[in-house]
Amino acid sequence: MTSPFSPEPDDAALPGTALPAPALGALPRDVVVLDGPLPGDPLELLPRLRTALSRPGPAVVVATSGSTGRPKKTVLTTEALEASGRATERATSGPGQWLLCLPAHYVAGVQVLARSVLAGTHPVVMSTGHFTPAAFADVAEGMDAPVRYVSVVPTQLQRILDPAEGAPDFRAVAALARFDAVLVGGSALSPALAARAAEAGVRVVRTYGMSETCGGCVYDGVALDTVAVRLLPDDAAPAAARAALTVAEGPGAFSEGRIWLGGDVVAAGYLDDPAQTAAHFRVLDGVRWYRTDDLGARGEGGALSALGRTDDVVNTGGVKVSAGLVASVLLEHPALRQALVVAVPHPEWGQSVAAVVVPRPGTERSTTLERELSAAVRDRLGAAAVPKLWHHAQQLPLLATGKPDRSAAAALFTGTADASATTGTPGTTGTPLTPPARPGLPDTSDGSETLDTQDARRAGPRG
Repeated sequence: MTSPFSPEPDDAALPGTALPAPALGALPRDVVVLDGPLPGDPLELLPRLRTALSRPGPAVVVATSGSTGRPKKTVLTTEALEASGRATERATSGPGQWLLCLPAHYVAGVQVLARSVLAGTHPVVMSTGHFTPAAFADVAEGMDAPVRYVSVVPTQLQRILDPAEGAPDFRAVAALARFDAVLVGGSALSPALAARAAEAGVRVVRTYGMSETCGGCVYDGVALDTVAVRLLPDDAAPAAARAALTVAEGPGAFSEGRIWLGGDVVAAGYLDDPAQTAAHFRVLDGVRWYRTDDLGARGEGGALSALGRTDDVVNTGGVKVSAGLVASVLLEHPALRQALVVAVPHPEWGQSVAAVVVPRPGTERSTTLERELSAAVRDRLGAAAVPKLWHHAQQLPLLATGKPDRSAAAALFTGTADASATTGTPGTTGTPLTPPARPGLPDTSDGSETLDTQDARRAGPRG
């Protein structure tokens, strides 16, 4: 039996059979391989994508470092990309014109181009450079199709609706509100930002997915019509695990566990990597399943909520704390714009819960704010989940895709990074108020960043 958070179990411990890994020598010659930033105009990919998507089999290879930094190349087939694109059309307003403002060599970016090919529309592209509301408005105002879509990460949405300084650019807000759907993924969308979007009339669709599922495949907590979602604890008995993947969800289904995604959108595996393919891609009763690295739970009405990654669990004093859940609680405080929670090594307790927070303009760092945040976490998640280290910043450290850079955030607390270079403000690294609580014992303790639209300077996370 595996650990509840075992990242790479033996093949025999997983339900179903391993999907055979695609081999480089077996790939069609016209497959589109994206293994780094594109040197030219992303629109130059369109003819190649049209050719690859005109025949069955492997069509696109997307490189990703994942959470471990180990390079993986995900092989996406024409069938999977078409299933994803058509399901997106059915879940939104049908075929439409897309705006590309994400790096085209990541899955969210290349999907803008692939969906355009499937829809028979011509996408528009933001020029290479940093994402700004003004540049977004300039490009969006040039779109002429009756149905329009855009994919963004929360950082981009926040720059338009909730800038760190000054009032929102009214042109960018108006342009954003004209899209039939604004797909937002890559990291958590805070309740405050979601509320601002709703007030501005922006039709936000929260997406969940990754490169291995052709990008987002769960919209607003509901799986696309070609996708199945199951929650399966790693330590579930073999019979229960098989039943969870083969029987329609009902009263006996697991309500919390590792997220498994199944259906036609699932990739063909990792190129020339049998071990990783076997650990994550399984076939059961003819259905391809992807075993994600994320934990999830069923919410009201059965909606899926991602709780954080299996490797995003802080083990503090023997208590496992979900960093994603802690960040979600912090973001409910009206004084915060952004928050990121990471694990920091501790000599006695193994790890400490550490939080990087971005207060709203005019909010000064104070022990009162940290006490309020700590109290909110303690009330919702327990004493062990309360951050013991705090870092106040002007912006979160980000990857080139606009997703939070967890490694850079953790380095702010270990002294291995220049806080001012990462966050744009002199770093103030907190010190533990008290050691993490022992299990069963009470805790008595009371940036300017850049976001490139086409260029990536660091390895990006999964799509």
